[in-house]
Amino acid sequence: MITLALVRHAKSDWGDPELDDHERPLNDRGRRDAPRMARALADTGFRPEIILSSSAVRARSTARAFAEALDVRVSVDPELYGAPAGVLLTRAAGSRGRSVLVVAHDPGMSVLAARLSGDAIGHMPTCAVATFRWYADDWDVATSLDPDEWTFDSPR
Repeated sequence: MITLALVRHAKSDWGDPELDDHERPLNDRGRRDAPRMARALADTGFRPEIILSSSAVRARSTARAFAEALDVRVSVDPELYGAPAGVLLTRAAGSRGRSVLVVAHDPGMSVLAARLSGDAIGHMPTCAVATFRWYADDWDVATSLDPDEWTFDSPR
C-alpha cells in the first residue's frame, strides 16, 4: 500500500514587508494550528516513513510540528519550495517510502490535492491535511491510478 499525505504549511506572518518570502515564519495562528493538525493526523494512526519539507521557514516549522507528533524525521528538499503539483508528486515517489508526508506551498498543493481527489478538494487552506491511499505497492503503479481512498481535514 502507498500512502501520501499533503500538508500545506501553516499560516505565515506577513508583518515584515522587507523579509524575503522564503524566510517568513509562522504567525500565532500557524503556531497553534500546526501542532493541533499534527495531533489530529497522529490520532488517525497515520505514520509516514519520512516527511519531506520545503526549505522555506514556514514549511520547515510546520514539518517540525508534524515530526514531533508522528515521531518521524524531516528531510528538507529545496525543490519543494514553490513546486508545481507534478514536482510534489515526483519528489514523494522518488523518496521510495511507502508512506510519505509532504509539506509545501500553494498553488502546487491545491492543484495536486484536486487532481488526486477528482476535484473534490478545491483548495488546500493553510495547514490543511489531505491523505491519499493506493492499494498498490509501487509508486509507479500508484501514481498512474486514481487513489483508492482519500481524506481531507482543515483547521478551519
